[in-house]
Amino acid sequence: MAETERRLGFRPQYGAFDAAFDAFYVYEHFHRDNQSLDSGFAAVPLSKRGGKVHQFDAQGLPLCEAGLAMPLKLTYLYRTTRFQHERGRYACPLAFPEPTGESCPIQHKNWPRGCVTTLATSVGARIRYQLDRQSEVYKDVYKQRSASERINSQAIELGIERPKLRNGQAIANQNTLIYVLINLRALQRVRRKKAERDPTDQPTR
Repeated sequence: MAETERRLGFRPQYGAFDAAFDAFYVYEHFHRDNQSLDSGFAAVPLSKRGGKVHQFDAQGLPLCEAGLAMPLKLTYLYRTTRFQHERGRYACPLAFPEPTGESCPIQHKNWPRGCVTTLATSVGARIRYQLDRQSEVYKDVYKQRSASERINSQAIELGIERPKLRNGQAIANQNTLIYVLINLRALQRVRRKKAERDPTDQPTR
């Protein structure tokens, strides 16, 4: 994304990706201070790995299965992935920081020890679950992902995957020509559609 921003000269407001990009740092990258969908977001389907979908309270604390907000017990740096990040361990509010004397309202199997859950402390970890994927603005942004699939198909058809060239510079030049051709095709389609709507508006030669 840093390279994309450098080439464009600005930071994209939206991103549309498939479920392989369902990671907190993707949502965090597109997050703006204003948390409305109009302020920008990453349109990514939720990959329900692990089968658990978290809910949060107004302060951003995860809720246990009984619907109780779980306080942050500790944080640590997670180093076992290529993307090092801070994680938080959240504990049962009936047992931490001190036992309240109350019993779990749903008598969870982990009671009386209490439940714990671990999440990245990044705002993206919450957005991943809280993003409204049924909204029209989300659906409109996600539809744009099909455009990238069509571009990929065109590039493959033009031989981008298996270039029959001998050196890297020649391959880079061919790739550039492929991208130029794809963009010219797109421009041609736009002009054709525009001409169909308004036959009097023809491009100047």
